[in-house]
Amino acid sequence: MLEVPLTRRQPAEWMPHEAVWIGFPSHAELWEDDLPSARDEVIAFARAVHADGRGERVILVAADAASADVARALIGAAAEVVVQPFGDIWLRDTGAIITVGPDGRRAARFGFNWWGGKYHLPGDEGVGGRLAQAADIPVDCYDWVLEGGAIDVDGTGLAVTTEQCLLNPNRNPGLLREDVERGLAEGLGIDRLLWLGQGLANDHTDGHVDNLARFVAPGRLALPTPADDDPNAEVYRDAAQRAHAFGVDIVSLPSPGLIEVDGEAIPASYMNFYIGNAVVVVPQYGAPNDAAAVAAIGALFPDRVAIGHRADHILTGGGSFHCISQQVPSA
Repeated sequence: MLEVPLTRRQPAEWMPHEAVWIGFPSHAELWEDDLPSARDEVIAFARAVHADGRGERVILVAADAASADVARALIGAAAEVVVQPFGDIWLRDTGAIITVGPDGRRAARFGFNWWGGKYHLPGDEGVGGRLAQAADIPVDCYDWVLEGGAIDVDGTGLAVTTEQCLLNPNRNPGLLREDVERGLAEGLGIDRLLWLGQGLANDHTDGHVDNLARFVAPGRLALPTPADDDPNAEVYRDAAQRAHAFGVDIVSLPSPGLIEVDGEAIPASYMNFYIGNAVVVVPQYGAPNDAAAVAAIGALFPDRVAIGHRADHILTGGGSFHCISQQVPSA
């Protein structure tokens, strides 16, 4: 455990939210034929989180005025729509991470280099800070690269990540394991870090952990069980071995197994669920385990309603519901 003064901390996702930012697909040149369907899936997700007023305040973030007009027409009264220029909708990674401490909320804004230089989309580097400032949340900036989907926390100072991402030289060349741990302690109040190995096959984020492992209670980590045709079977087994050795409680969830597009396995995962105030929204892919995943995740959150929504078209852009959202914890 790192011996550092911990005065503030990133809350667990199941702790109360004041609001959630959700990215709205805004660039036809990125989404091409998938744009209308991806927008429909995002709207369905936003409506589910709003839960007819029982959930948190939903803020749909559009990149331009024309896209905002489309979003307003689709969402109605279930969400507020704001315009903030961005490269694409992955606000889990580009949005600021909100921490809570004795002096209230602050936003931790880390460096962003477009997932190791893969997709240079202007606007992504600043959208998180702008959203936090618009919400009157003070912003603290840190000079090393971290995407929000690369970590998951249980609210007690424990986090999980992958070596593939946080030790990747395309993010922070020269940064050692202990440097990463020190940076997470300083920025997010993390004093214990569970290092898993690889992320999902063909995940262009270099193994974001929110597709692989999620905390569902303090010290309790959910991991997928491989399906018969699972391209990530060894990844799941290795993650389970590391988590067991670390000492966390492990709960097993179904995997969608092999999901292909044009003959290539894509990083489809039920682990990319979003935990809202009233609901847990689980991505669905038309796979045999879809219903079982919703039931299993719902059993972990008996105070919420588990809902499955299709995310096939969002996934063509590289992620799912957790990837396009960033919660604003209650003060």
